[in-house]
Amino acid sequence: MDPHRQASAAPRLTRRGGRLLLAVPFAIIAVVTVVDVLSPPDVHLGPFLIAAPAVTASFAGARMTAFVGAVAVVAQSVVAVSRTSITDLNHTYQIIALVLISVIATFFAHLRERDEERVRRLRSIAHAAQSVVLRPLPHRAGPLHIASVYLAAEEEAQMGGDLYAAARTANGTRLLIGDARGKGLDAIGEASLVLGAFRVTARREQELPDLIGHLEAGVGSGEVKEEEPGTGAGAEEAEDTSDEAFVTALVLDIPDREPVVRLVNCGHPPPLLLRQGRVIPLDTADASPPLGLSDVLAPAVTVETFPFDVGDVLLLYTDGVVEARDTSRAFYPLTERLTAWVGDDPPTLLGRLRADLQAYAGGHLGDDAALVAVERLAPEPRPKP
Repeated sequence: MDPHRQASAAPRLTRRGGRLLLAVPFAIIAVVTVVDVLSPPDVHLGPFLIAAPAVTASFAGARMTAFVGAVAVVAQSVVAVSRTSITDLNHTYQIIALVLISVIATFFAHLRERDEERVRRLRSIAHAAQSVVLRPLPHRAGPLHIASVYLAAEEEAQMGGDLYAAARTANGTRLLIGDARGKGLDAIGEASLVLGAFRVTARREQELPDLIGHLEAGVGSGEVKEEEPGTGAGAEEAEDTSDEAFVTALVLDIPDREPVVRLVNCGHPPPLLLRQGRVIPLDTADASPPLGLSDVLAPAVTVETFPFDVGDVLLLYTDGVVEARDTSRAFYPLTERLTAWVGDDPPTLLGRLRADLQAYAGGHLGDDAALVAVERLAPEPRPKP
């Protein structure tokens, strides 16, 4: 399984890159000092030394910024001694101004370092929360080979409203993939509620409609807000939030000993079956409404069965994949792209699909995208009694 994309912290310098960047302020100091010493008496380039600590503060820490400022002050003193005197009024003011700018630049470098450290801690917490909410799928589940990828649209995000999960039952494996409406904490909250309900009931419920009922009950269950005494705003806001909360989902039941897959589609993009050079959409005749809309739409749960034999691969995905656009605003042609990769195992398939999708979208997706590939392997022989 490909790990979830980890958001990178604010750029941390590599040793080689750090040396190259640090060369810039020192080069500024050297060039300005030499040129100023050799310039005519009425030409003063000392003020340009201010650029050295200012530039350093944009990428280095407070200590390095202070050090560069100190070197710039020494260089300005050398220029003063070489040209007139360090007590010359013009050079004195230049040195004082350089000291003040260096102090200010050092202070802002300290603030940036502090903010970066705070962001790193928050990302560390988010990564820990992610590992609890969106747990990695197993590589093997009975006769199934599974791989998954999560691509967050936001550069700083660990995860969003897309979700997936797997659970083993007595006779097979159940899989869930979904997409909570919206973005941010609300979407993550809905995703966590659905995942929690699935993990609790997927192994226990015998029939998929019963499982869907439990998932339906989970959506919006954490959205209730207390109304403040004397006002109705809290209740109105809670009602609005609850009405907007829904999750598109696809729930699959794959028996170990039967070459089929049973699925319920709750308003989600249909899975794709890769078989013998073909890509076959598993469209359901009667799709159920998204989870959370049972009060608006009549809850009709239809279980449909499709062939899923040894060597077949199922691709589950969220709409962030098919809604990715290129520079011409054309949607990503998922089915066409998959045709060239039929026959790949799940990790290879998702690796190629991920690279192609990011290249197509120019490295930035408009929405989160989750991908799960499932291959049925030959069943292991049952042990003899």
